[in-house]
Amino acid sequence: MVMTIETLSLGDARRLLMAAEARAAQIEVPSNIAVVDAGGNLLAFARMDGAWLGSIDIAIHKAFTARAFDMPTEDLARMAAPGKPLFGIQNTNHDRIVIFGGGAPVKVDGAVIGAIGSSGGTVDQDQSVVEAALAAFEEERSRHADRVPA
Repeated sequence: MVMTIETLSLGDARRLLMAAEARAAQIEVPSNIAVVDAGGNLLAFARMDGAWLGSIDIAIHKAFTARAFDMPTEDLARMAAPGKPLFGIQNTNHDRIVIFGGGAPVKVDGAVIGAIGSSGGTVDQDQSVVEAALAAFEEERSRHADRVPA
């Protein structure tokens, strides 16, 4: 049986990056921003001028983690705390799992079609960058949905 899975396009990824970069610039936090497709594979990446080199892999891994577990990395962090059911999960998947905020799945009609990750500021700043990108993505989808004839 053949199964079709919707995924982010390169155009979608570029729009997510632009919105994330705009938010990072607004809060004055040079960031690394990664977008992965539905398979968790890197689709697009941006390193803003002045963003930390050490945050490149973190941004990519945040996006991967959000897609691998279909949840924001900040939610996974709560479940991976000492004494919680997923304690130690960050040591799996060849150390690609990030258990702090700044990564989130991208969803359409409840289905995960990719994910975005940001690194370069505090966890709250990274989360703000990701949330701004997701809000812009959803706003654009809503605008285009209004144009589709019934």
